[in-house]
Amino acid sequence: MVSETDILNAKLLIVDDQELGARALKQMLEEAGYHDVAYTTNPYEVCELHCTNHYKLILLDLQMPGMNGFQVMQDLNAIEADGYAPVLAVTAEPAYKLHALKAGAKDFISKPFDAEEVLTRVRNMLEIRLLHESARNAATALEILAQQDPLTGLGNRRLLTDRISAALANARRNKSAIAVVYLDLDGFKQVNDTSGHRTGDALLKTVAQRLESVVREEDTVARVGGDEFMIALWHVANASDVETVSAKLIEIVSQPYLIEDRSFTITASAGVSVYPADGEDADSLMKSADAALYEAKRSGKNGFRISRQM
Repeated sequence: MVSETDILNAKLLIVDDQELGARALKQMLEEAGYHDVAYTTNPYEVCELHCTNHYKLILLDLQMPGMNGFQVMQDLNAIEADGYAPVLAVTAEPAYKLHALKAGAKDFISKPFDAEEVLTRVRNMLEIRLLHESARNAATALEILAQQDPLTGLGNRRLLTDRISAALANARRNKSAIAVVYLDLDGFKQVNDTSGHRTGDALLKTVAQRLESVVREEDTVARVGGDEFMIALWHVANASDVETVSAKLIEIVSQPYLIEDRSFTITASAGVSVYPADGEDADSLMKSADAALYEAKRSGKNGFRISRQM
């Protein structure tokens, strides 16, 4: 819900080549309680100002020499990522009103100003703008949650699949290789059974942090199961490169954990697949890594295996 405080604190910009008119409009808004009202008499700087200040509403005069309001709106529409240019057109020419709406203005006010009309239209537009942003932000937050593991904050399988697909597209363009590491904790169930899920959860969070500390920023670490993690390595040069990273992942997981003044030690097993030898898409690479993980487990755990196909 949009509050009155949100509306009155919104950033406003007045654009009018006549400074006297711009100042009068600014004073009217400030007397009505708006706290952040700016103005410019230079239409050429509107886009730069908007990129810097992210105005919630731009009161734009349509008739200005050199660059009119329609040209300013065209430039604003080009830089608005969501296609919502927050323009309230200002005009003394009735014939311009429909043209302004077609050009992207969301509403208009007429000159000479009627104070009640101006304040009503400004408030209504700000409320709509803020509600629009709130809905967009909520949708973005839900999308992030849909791709995130709630316990560790890592990506989940859905995000990992998207990232692998992006890495594959890059690898095909550059004729390079990527790798997928499927890592499983050895004996984690025993920690949960003997020390409780609270301890197990704390251990998983630490494992997640350690895994992220080994890989590069462009790589992706995801939690895909209870004690299962997958790592997409965006670019690998050769088999030696894969082995080095895999060994570091196994080593860092095996370091002791101090949780609530108790020390725990746990190990990990990992299976590795490499594009293009072990698969041409995300699903096949995951399956190849899973098969290699099975081999690592069968061979005694606390180690890794690279897919036989490589």
